Amino acid sequence: MTDSQNRGHEVLAVTVALFVAATSAVILRFISRVGIVKRISVDDYAMIVAWIISFGFSLSIYYGTSVGLGKHEANVRPEDEGALRKSEYAFSNPALMATKTSICLFYLTLSKNQPIFKWMTVATLVVVNVAGTALTFLNIFQCRPVAGPFRQPTPSNMQCIDIIALYLSSAPINIITDLALLMLPIPMLTAMRLPRNEKLILIVTFSFGAFVAAVDVVRIAYLQSASLSRLRSGSGSSFANRGDFSWIASLSFMWSAIEVDVGIICACVPGIKPLAAKVFPNLLGRIKHARGSSGNQYYSPSGGQRAGGNGAMAMVSPPPSHVKARHTASKPQQGADGEKPEGLDFLTTPDMNTDDLQRHDTANREDEDINMVDFLNPPRSPSFKKTDTSMTTNTTKARKGSLTPFDFVNMSGPKSMVRLSNRESLAALCFVTVLFFLWGFAYGLLSILNAQFQRIVEVSKAQALGLHAAYFGAYFVAPLTFGHLVLKKWGFRQTFIVGLCVYGTGTLVFWPSAVLLSYPAFLVSNFIVGLGVATLELGGNPFIALCGPPEYSEIRLNISQAVQAIGSVLSPILAQKVLFKGVTDAPSLIDIQWTYLGIALFDVILALAFFYLPIPEASDEDLQQLADEREDVNSLTICGVSVIYITLAMGVFSQFCYVGGQEAVAGVFLQYVDLVKPHSDIGASNYQAVGHTVFAVGRFLSAFAGLIFEPRWILMFLYFCLIITTTLAMNLTGYAGVAMIVLVLFFESGVFSIIFAMCLRGLGSKTRMGSVVLTAATSGGAVIPVIMSPVDDLRGIRYGFCVAVAVFAFGLLLPLYATVVPAARQQVDPVPKRSPARSSFERPMTPIKWGKALRAIVSKSDRSSDSATGEHVGEESARKREEAVG
Repeated sequence: MTDSQNRGHEVLAVTVALFVAATSAVILRFISRVGIVKRISVDDYAMIVAWIISFGFSLSIYYGTSVGLGKHEANVRPEDEGALRKSEYAFSNPALMATKTSICLFYLTLSKNQPIFKWMTVATLVVVNVAGTALTFLNIFQCRPVAGPFRQPTPSNMQCIDIIALYLSSAPINIITDLALLMLPIPMLTAMRLPRNEKLILIVTFSFGAFVAAVDVVRIAYLQSASLSRLRSGSGSSFANRGDFSWIASLSFMWSAIEVDVGIICACVPGIKPLAAKVFPNLLGRIKHARGSSGNQYYSPSGGQRAGGNGAMAMVSPPPSHVKARHTASKPQQGADGEKPEGLDFLTTPDMNTDDLQRHDTANREDEDINMVDFLNPPRSPSFKKTDTSMTTNTTKARKGSLTPFDFVNMSGPKSMVRLSNRESLAALCFVTVLFFLWGFAYGLLSILNAQFQRIVEVSKAQALGLHAAYFGAYFVAPLTFGHLVLKKWGFRQTFIVGLCVYGTGTLVFWPSAVLLSYPAFLVSNFIVGLGVATLELGGNPFIALCGPPEYSEIRLNISQAVQAIGSVLSPILAQKVLFKGVTDAPSLIDIQWTYLGIALFDVILALAFFYLPIPEASDEDLQQLADEREDVNSLTICGVSVIYITLAMGVFSQFCYVGGQEAVAGVFLQYVDLVKPHSDIGASNYQAVGHTVFAVGRFLSAFAGLIFEPRWILMFLYFCLIITTTLAMNLTGYAGVAMIVLVLFFESGVFSIIFAMCLRGLGSKTRMGSVVLTAATSGGAVIPVIMSPVDDLRGIRYGFCVAVAVFAFGLLLPLYATVVPAARQQVDPVPKRSPARSSFERPMTPIKWGKALRAIVSKSDRSSDSATGEHVGEESARKREEAVG
């Protein structure tokens, strides 16, 4: 047997080399902790546990290579088969769990003044240990009977889990926790007021975890290769027919060892920093503070958190030249708030002289809490004489001046979104519209992937409806639970970030469903993706509607929703022609995981970007003040009930009916085309692409129509056309029938946006709750198709369109109500402008002023906000709010 037929040598060499490197990192960490910092904390003990488990895992691989791991099964000696099977029971998950637990425990020592960071770290710690424990027991009890694999001969009744499939299925948990541990400290570090070089050193120190994520991706590639090889060989998980497991799995074991050892090394890097700074003071020693005017050497005692409501950063004022630092031997160093600086706060304080440092160390030894500076910085040399600023006066002011690296953007608070002009709101609208494209793209991909999965797994029609219902059922759950909490307490920016993270998690959960061909797992992945997209819509739709002049709310939302429709057009084409083109069986379904990995990583990057982007916000007070500008209209009642709440209830019902009808039609589009035109020239899927295209075009046209007509008239026109075209689709065949169902998609285009924006108008401080219930109404997409399905089965698809006709007729009640009832008409219509010449009210846009209407959207001059009848907050109110915040 040649060396090319034995991978054992390279597996052993790489495993031993990485374990030696990890051992060296652990030794250096403890030299730093014991010899310099002089303290060992709980995360150090967790690291010892991780190293011990890593040693056992590496030893198992060493033993395995000596008895055939890395060889073809045919070349393994019969007497070594039992020993080989025992060595293959080794697994890396406990070591990874201990390593990540050590990192989480270290993060918790930094989180005293960072409650959000603390709870997110706790959540990550729980996920790591719960998932790790579950996977550990699954690995131990992978066979029944448990001792069956070690017996000779193998029991005939033994049943085992495919361990490679198990590792591959657990990959999303590893990636999610890797990314969480990598990203969690970054916002906190970048918010610190530090000189450029010192901030770079800190961020690089904490970013070594990126190597672990990269290694994890490589390991997954080898696991996938091993899984595909076993699927194609038909060996499955049977020990009696193991295929070429010892050869196939050898590289997977090697990369698992690499992941464990690289994780240990990266987790030890922050702990080695004090030692490195002691040995190489010129390279990693604390950088002297610049004396320039930028102010970066001063920072907030709160760890860089934003002060006030305007997003400004709290900073310590530079000490006046006549103020001298004063300390007593009996009093430890105090911060601005009278408390000892801890964690990141103490890390960023200016250097102290030796006496002050000794007094601080003495006081700290009496405190059981571990300071981050003890972990990351060595004691200062006596040569470093600095002025102590702990006794200086603190002030809070907005950040000014030029940007510095890792500040990314000027975080000074943007003014309220309800006071922005068209031009001022353009950048923020573009940022958020990217999210609209993202969830449109996701919906298109899921539609095609659902169809492929159903064909491969051969799910029933009821199960297919279940997948659809899981996605839209999440629209009911997310807004009414965590979505509402995030939007109400933290605002739009955090809602976007949470939605992106949940969405990315859902795409990663697709892996186990593809690997295991599991319908329940695929159902869960659809539900989690739906939770993420629903959360994005919960924040995105009201943001677009509120950000800018209120009279253009429907127009803005239709444009953003048109971009979302473009995503839903492009993704099916991309999926059918490129991404899912070769998906014909179970092995090819596994290949799709890389597409979803890319989407998940893009979500994480986008979430991080949204943390730094200058996204404007609006408080409940801002929204209420906006509504109070039309108090005479919004305070009207109908039968003793406020008109704004009646309009909202009608809007929720109309939205539920519309989305249900839309999804009911979309669910049978292909079958309908095949029925009415069985031998069409371009095929049903291409007609569907045409329908999606005219849907996107229709939203742009609805936005343009909003410059001319009142939104309620446009909504009424669209609903009437929907009823007519859906009715005709029930009775026509051939190209006429195809044309009717395509027109149904065209007239569906502007309904959602108009309902959403129109029903938010006048809610004031209840605007966020209005967004919650309107978003939850989208769950109609989970209900109406289920009602329509038995009608299709009993009477045929064409007759089933009567359900769509009925729900569109119910949805028509909203524009009829808004037109017939005077109080509702006044409330939902955009605010008119007073004509100076005629002292009367008129719409700012008319059919003969199209050019002026288009110029108004991109006007370079700010819209005046002191109109007696305008919805914008007045200048005086704006000035008072700015003074209150400042």
